[in-house]
Amino acid sequence: MAELNINIKDTILNLLENKKYSSIKDIFATMNPSDIASIFDEFSEQQLPIVFRLLPKELAADAFAEMEAETQEHLIHGFSDKELKQVIDELYVDDAVELVEEMPANVVRRILSQADADMRRDINLILKYPEDSAGSIMTTEYVSLRPAMTVSESISHIRATGVDKETIYTCYVTSNRKLMGLVSVKDLLLAKDNSTKVSEIMEENVISVDTHTDQEEVAKMFSKYNFMAIPVVDSEKRMVGIITFDDVMDVMEEETTEDLAILSGQTPTDKPYLKSNPFELFIHRIPWLMILMVSSTFTGIIINHFETALAANVILTAFIPMLMGTGGNSGSQASVTVIRALSLGEIEFSDLPKVIFKEFATSVLCALALGLVCFGKLMLLDRLLLNNPELTLEISITVSLALSVTVIVAKIIGATLPIFAEKLKLDPAVIASPFLTTCVDALCLLVYFGVATALLF
Repeated sequence: MAELNINIKDTILNLLENKKYSSIKDIFATMNPSDIASIFDEFSEQQLPIVFRLLPKELAADAFAEMEAETQEHLIHGFSDKELKQVIDELYVDDAVELVEEMPANVVRRILSQADADMRRDINLILKYPEDSAGSIMTTEYVSLRPAMTVSESISHIRATGVDKETIYTCYVTSNRKLMGLVSVKDLLLAKDNSTKVSEIMEENVISVDTHTDQEEVAKMFSKYNFMAIPVVDSEKRMVGIITFDDVMDVMEEETTEDLAILSGQTPTDKPYLKSNPFELFIHRIPWLMILMVSSTFTGIIINHFETALAANVILTAFIPMLMGTGGNSGSQASVTVIRALSLGEIEFSDLPKVIFKEFATSVLCALALGLVCFGKLMLLDRLLLNNPELTLEISITVSLALSVTVIVAKIIGATLPIFAEKLKLDPAVIASPFLTTCVDALCLLVYFGVATALLF
């Protein structure tokens, strides 16, 4: 796709240079708004307004909504007030809100000055809700029907008002703004009698979310119930908007990106990698690196405490990296599995005993397998083939036993830490990254030297 975009961009640049504007319009007419947006991200700031003016009106607004914030800002600077108003008028409210949230203050003032009164009201309404809440990602553009409407009246109402709505397939039945039920266009079209009232065919048991519901919980509901849209109500059960599937897809991508960044020891960022400069990457990475560096002092303290034991059997030092690495890997396996289960709603705090039992059983099997392989490696490869006389039977047993115990401890800690974090309303991914590493490394050394002290001294 990247190569295709480059070819299309080069073609458009050649046509632009030769002033063949009609050919450029024909190319854009065959393209999806998302593909157009990805191509626009490659144009220079001077070229952007020129090419954008060649897009059809509705296609221009759809492509604009898909563009990166930096590209949108460059375009706005190149727009006349009339052009900006045309684009803003064609945007859905949720796209306009996202645009306002990402633009600098001076650009926001210009956007709002060109938006009509209804658009400004809706934007200000959504911006009042907490970040990452259902209210902050909803749109106020939905089809509302009254219970007393007939099928014929409802279809006429959809035709008259649906052109500017985010979706018309699902229509919401309200009375004095209170959500009473929902009805689909399919239900209306298949109704046997056009005089049938909406109240007779609507579905009354409607699942909705509150404006302050966390966006991640909303995403889970879409996954669980296979919704295309879900209504949003306020504290008095009055309908204020809807959240559509495309908005939830953005939330899922955002949450996944955030979790991956935290798990890898970075501060999350919305900026694309290639558009982030080295200093920005440094700012996002250095805090976690410092935390992990400082936390490693605990392992240093433990090693210093057992310095005498290490001096008596220097060969024990050679196996510390293997033990710590295996312990960290074992803990990470368990933590990632549990974090994923928590995010999907498969487990909760009350399932902690079941999780511990399951991970204990799994860790015992892993410990036996790793311990046996480790013992075989030490005795056959290290002692016989590599001819290491310092590697005695006692030391091989010590290392293998310590490895087995470390695996068990690491997996139980890796499984329980995220659950406790979730219970304390903390992000499990945050806990799983630095704290798990610190705990497992420290306990690994304590187990190792504890076993060594018991068997060798």
